[in-house]
Amino acid sequence: MIKIDAIGQTCPMPVIMTKKALKNIIEGEIEVSIDNIISKENIEKFAKEMGFACTSILEDGVYKITIIKTSDAPKKSLAHSDNTVIVVEADAMGQGDLELGRTLIKGFFYTLTEMESLPKTIIFYNRGVFLVSEIQDSIEDLKVLEERGVEILSCGACVNFYNLQNSVKVGKITNMLNIIETQMNATRIIKP
Repeated sequence: MIKIDAIGQTCPMPVIMTKKALKNIIEGEIEVSIDNIISKENIEKFAKEMGFACTSILEDGVYKITIIKTSDAPKKSLAHSDNTVIVVEADAMGQGDLELGRTLIKGFFYTLTEMESLPKTIIFYNRGVFLVSEIQDSIEDLKVLEERGVEILSCGACVNFYNLQNSVKVGKITNMLNIIETQMNATRIIKP
């Protein structure tokens, strides 16, 4: 049995740790230790979506989740169309607290690097262009995505407006015509 200690880890790390461990075995058991109910529920949901048997117990404030992967488990995939486009309009995710929003967008891009199926393109506009130029955590994750074949595009008018012409560290600067054409040809558009 493989044991994963995810105590103290916040979303999405426990699920990512579990996914990596499951990917590295053909069959067997994995036990994940976690100390919060949200991560417990997310891991259980992930296991169920992938077709794996899953049980959990609570001992001294720690959830122990056992996932059983068998070679005859149904092969399920969360893959999507290869022409998915993600559009990012801000350097934070959501409308609430700015610090939380920045934590969420960082987590979004990190989690995206861990996915097997990736979007075709990510478009940055308005304050989103700060993620390709000044926010180091996001730049590193975006470089990983670009290396894996994801096209990274930034709105040239936005880059100019914020005077970031010499600061863009990943992807290409483009124009509104290309942005519109990319979105018009997308099979799905995701906006974090």
